[in-house]
Amino acid sequence: MNLITPGSPIEARRYFEQAETNRTAVPVKKPVCLYLETTNRCNLLCTTCPRTYEELEPPADMSWELFTSIVDQIPDLARCVLHGVGEPMLVPDLDRMVRYLKDRGTYVLFNTNGTVLTEKNGRALIAAGLDELRVSLDASTAASYRAIRGKDYFDRVLRNVRAFRELQEREGHSHPRVSAWLTGLKETVAELPAFVRVAAELGVKEVYLQRLVYFETGAVGFARPDQALYEQTDADEAGYIAEATRIAAELGMTFSASGAVAEPGMSLKRADAGTPWSMCRRPWTVMYFTANGRALPCCIAPFSQHGYDNYTLGDARTQSLAQIWEGEAYRAFRDGLLSDTPPEACANCGLRWSL
Repeated sequence: MNLITPGSPIEARRYFEQAETNRTAVPVKKPVCLYLETTNRCNLLCTTCPRTYEELEPPADMSWELFTSIVDQIPDLARCVLHGVGEPMLVPDLDRMVRYLKDRGTYVLFNTNGTVLTEKNGRALIAAGLDELRVSLDASTAASYRAIRGKDYFDRVLRNVRAFRELQEREGHSHPRVSAWLTGLKETVAELPAFVRVAAELGVKEVYLQRLVYFETGAVGFARPDQALYEQTDADEAGYIAEATRIAAELGMTFSASGAVAEPGMSLKRADAGTPWSMCRRPWTVMYFTANGRALPCCIAPFSQHGYDNYTLGDARTQSLAQIWEGEAYRAFRDGLLSDTPPEACANCGLRWSL
């Protein structure tokens, strides 16, 4: 029986909430959301991303055959996120992938750095039916952009996003919804009010302060504890967030500093019992596959430990999704998450996140 309406964010949220009472070693339902890392290649060198500092897997784009074989195994898929640690718009088949999912009624989105958002591929994504285009900009000036994102592409991204929004307005395209994202860093949080104004000037009506995922040990770049805002925001930083909120309201924009919009109803909240991992529903609702077909627990996993061998849960090239989802590795992972001794990748999840 189909328990959800494919592609409905409201029904997807209901599914996620129901997962709270159905967290057993073997889930009673199939996953409602897929993260498909369409590529692990990228043209930037962001100081908050692990792929800048090490090769996590051999460089690859997800093949069309692998993509369709995964998607076809969940015919009632509600939501699909087409990014991982790479830049999705480097993938030639991206619009074809979006259309394939939309033809099945799936809600589709991905994050992009915006560097290769041209009129041609923008039109292709509009025609394919993309629901959301999230632009990770991370700065309000060219200097801070280069410091955070590793290359001097700030002005190019602004031109690309402005042109895309003008195209949408000119031709009456309401989708994809375009939003601008800034990673929550102490280094750049002072820029948040200006960031809202930059987004407004581009014609972007949604702005989000995104969670920072950082390393407790072996920290690299800006992905380190002293840059986190989570539970250590001072009065000045709170003031920047309040000012950004005021400006957004004044300009008729949506603004959120929660960072809790990756999937409906899946925000992690710190538990009073000191078990921040205990609220996580991802292993009961989400499957994440790398460009090479490796199954990981969630989108945070690539940032949690160096190398994927410690928490690989299966391989879509050699196993069915049912074999992975109901298999021993996933069962053990779920059992650990429900215990007082969770998998290492999850032990500090929530505490290691910024806003």
